[in-house]
Amino acid sequence: MPDGPDYAALTRGQLALLDRVNAGETGLAVLDAIVRLARDVLGALGAGFAEYSPGHGRIIAATGSCARALGRRVPEGTVDSCNGVFSGHIEGGGGHRVLGAPCEAGGLTVGSLHVSYGDDAGEPTPEHRAVLELLAASVGHMYGNQAGLPVHGDGPVVAALADGLAVIDRDGVVQLWNPAAERLTGRTAAETLHRQLPFPVPPPGQVLVHRLPSGRRLKVTAGDLPPTPGTRVVTFRDSTDQDRRNEDRDLFVAVTSHELRTPVTVIKGYADTLTNHWDSLGEDGRQEAVRVIGARAGELARLVDRLLSATSDDSGVGGSPPGPFDLVDALRAAAGELPADLRRRLDLAELPGDLPKAYGDRDSLATILTELATNADKYSPGETEVTVTAAADEATVTFRVADRGIGVKPEHVERAFERYWQGDNAHLPGAGLGLYLVRRIVERQQGWVSLRPRDGGGTVAEVRLPRA
Repeated sequence: MPDGPDYAALTRGQLALLDRVNAGETGLAVLDAIVRLARDVLGALGAGFAEYSPGHGRIIAATGSCARALGRRVPEGTVDSCNGVFSGHIEGGGGHRVLGAPCEAGGLTVGSLHVSYGDDAGEPTPEHRAVLELLAASVGHMYGNQAGLPVHGDGPVVAALADGLAVIDRDGVVQLWNPAAERLTGRTAAETLHRQLPFPVPPPGQVLVHRLPSGRRLKVTAGDLPPTPGTRVVTFRDSTDQDRRNEDRDLFVAVTSHELRTPVTVIKGYADTLTNHWDSLGEDGRQEAVRVIGARAGELARLVDRLLSATSDDSGVGGSPPGPFDLVDALRAAAGELPADLRRRLDLAELPGDLPKAYGDRDSLATILTELATNADKYSPGETEVTVTAAADEATVTFRVADRGIGVKPEHVERAFERYWQGDNAHLPGAGLGLYLVRRIVERQQGWVSLRPRDGGGTVAEVRLPRA
């Protein structure tokens, strides 16, 4: 471990971060820069950040020796548990010293920042810990400002946002406007105080849902504020997520009917053809009709499985009992089941022949590869190859699907795993369920999956499974 932090690098790095923030950058792009700065300033082999959600955490930024842990779910969202995950998934194996510091916003811990050293590193100095805590505080400040964070919408930072509160007089003029009200409405106290409340007030005992121009929905309640006659207190909270869940149910019905319609129509059409024109079709025609029905029935079965899996809350639903299996053999078999056009785009030439066995559900590889390859096909030019590679280290067996497509923005690499999320590509076919399903399947096998931009353009999807 270095004798002390590199304070010159810390100063340069913080100035560079300030420039990026002032230029409008937010979210994961800035968070990644802070993680790299922690590694460089503290002379570490690697660094990473875990964002906390109720009951668990997820590593959403990592660099250097910690990069392998990117996307890893942490069963318990605490500094110690994240230290253990980083220590167990550092490239090179062996003993490692991992330091962590909590990141706080609104009095709640929203994540933790970590750096890793080799097993021969000495004891960290108070200066090392102080700099790590300083950078962790910078991350917490970003979360408190909602600067493109949190990446996931169910973390403590969301709970840290208190209800908006306003006090109005008998004429509806605002006398008090708390900080949460500013955050929820986008209107500062200076813009709101001594003016009419910018939304309706429901009668006592009733709830009003008001939609802001930004699309956010507020659930508003009001009551009298004694002892001043006519003075009322108005409270409001963000109900967008609850309303969105209702919209998700409607969307699921629409997606299901749309996705099922095509294979059902084709199957019925060919079945009717066989029934009404059996003799005139001839043997070749009948064989072709049966082949199409079989292919579409298989497609329909896979589609139903995807839809049911993507809408179930049971993370253990489906799947075969886990066990050792040959990953490369499973990938080649899964590739052979893909549609011909997609199969021709895959380049499997770099798959090694001597990997150790993975541990998990071999049958699930067909679904995982289908989803990742379909995504790569959808978002990349038709003349480019989609490359599938595999490797292993002391703890995991890995495969990657890489394309030369439009790439993935840093702020989208985690959102892409959300159900129904399609980002800027909502005009393209698909329901936004594929990556959500992949993450669920992989994590059920104690593995993890991540996305990252590919050097030279495109996207890399990486799946890691435990070694047998």
